[in-house]
Amino acid sequence: MRGGQRTWKRLLLAACWLPLLAAAEPQSVIQLRTAAQEGTEPKFIADGKNRIVGLCIDIMRAIEQVDPGLRFIGDQRWKPLVRAYSELESGTEDVQCAVQHTVEREKRFNFIGPSLYTIEYHFLVRQNDDVVIQNWDDVRRLAPNGVVLVNRGFAAGDILAAMGGIELDASSSSPDLNLQKLIAGRGRLYFHRGPGLQKLLQRTGTTDKVKILPQIMYSAKLYFATSKHLDSRTGERLVNALNQLEKKGELERLTRKWD
Repeated sequence: MRGGQRTWKRLLLAACWLPLLAAAEPQSVIQLRTAAQEGTEPKFIADGKNRIVGLCIDIMRAIEQVDPGLRFIGDQRWKPLVRAYSELESGTEDVQCAVQHTVEREKRFNFIGPSLYTIEYHFLVRQNDDVVIQNWDDVRRLAPNGVVLVNRGFAAGDILAAMGGIELDASSSSPDLNLQKLIAGRGRLYFHRGPGLQKLLQRTGTTDKVKILPQIMYSAKLYFATSKHLDSRTGERLVNALNQLEKKGELERLTRKWD
């Protein structure tokens, strides 16, 4: 009888512990495949040989804090922007951080949540160039000495093409290369966006050779973009996390950090 009572007690205790053990088990984690976009600082910045930092890295870590069931993978691996967007479209990647919304891209990706931050486009010129640019007609009047450098695969090229009458050079995908081309006189202007323009010049050691013209030529909002193959419930969780970060002012704080 005593042995039977002991067995019964053990079974009862086990039944009581099972719900607690189940509750203690970690929630299954959804891995979101992404990549660090080359030439897009301050979104992604090389910090030494094997580490990538930047605004988007901070935003992704903040999302993981809000929703521990989401985890970004691949953000420490560089990819050219064109390839990153191609893989997002095919479903090889799940998300990309801070993508400018365009009609063409809307056909390829889903744009979700609140805007992450606003970018402002400026022209960069050589320090000894006294050119004054206040509007797009000023750019057109520079022809035939008015080649504008832009990064290959970036929205900047689409923006200028839509303006019309502007000669573009989109053969380089790297801001570093375009700055060197500008300094070498292989373009009159370099069309690029902030935040982070001054830090770009500091990092590349070109502050004494290149200046940023003050006129804001174009502005746009950046969003999280997801593959059209991504499960809608996962997309909803991303939206919820981003909304929480916006309400707490965290997105604005991180943008100021990297400006």
